[in-house]
Amino acid sequence: MTVARHIGIVAVSAEGAALCYRTICSEAAATMGVHNHPQITMHTFPLADYMRCIDADRWDEAGRLMLASAAKLVQTGARFLICPDNTLHQGLNLVRTQCETPWLHIAEEVAALARTRGFRRLAILGTRYLMEGPVYPAALAVSGIAYETPDAQDRLRINQVIFDELVCGRIEETSRAEVQTIIRKLAERGCDAVVLGCTELPLLISEEDSPLPVLDSTRILARAALREATREA
Repeated sequence: MTVARHIGIVAVSAEGAALCYRTICSEAAATMGVHNHPQITMHTFPLADYMRCIDADRWDEAGRLMLASAAKLVQTGARFLICPDNTLHQGLNLVRTQCETPWLHIAEEVAALARTRGFRRLAILGTRYLMEGPVYPAALAVSGIAYETPDAQDRLRINQVIFDELVCGRIEETSRAEVQTIIRKLAERGCDAVVLGCTELPLLISEEDSPLPVLDSTRILARAALREATREA
């Protein structure tokens, strides 16, 4: 019997990290048996600490916070690391090679699944830092997948929904309708799937809610972590 590898979760915001954790635990039973899942340890600094780095455009400092979390997790026995926060991968990209313990990269996992499913042009939703940043352009370029982001006004609105509502656990029906409209606009621009590139967005938009097929970055990362934890050496 394969002994599952210990997963370390470098958390940033509570709701996205919780959804990732719950997904790993709930879906592990299908392959590992009832009530069974890999060992999981999570650590997070306050979101406010990360936001100070982000707002100052100091992604290197955000990356060092992630490394500090990673060090704590490795001390507990974590064999590999994940971060259920798309935006902070801009910091991770700067420091990933400084950590001996391997990381799974959320945008790389999304890009791999998009390629497998044959999608050619993705709508990217997330925080404004994510939609205007390099994380998904870099990951998608490797797979030859094009992408679109909402216009400036819609980017601002999605960012407000994330930070004013979703990270606080608030789900508003009016916001769901607004995001559906934004996705519909991106479909009209030729997108064939939408990336929920904020780990809280799946709390608001499901496959059933969306005008486009959904790539749920939170659950994609969780499932990749589960596969990595249970694969044979």
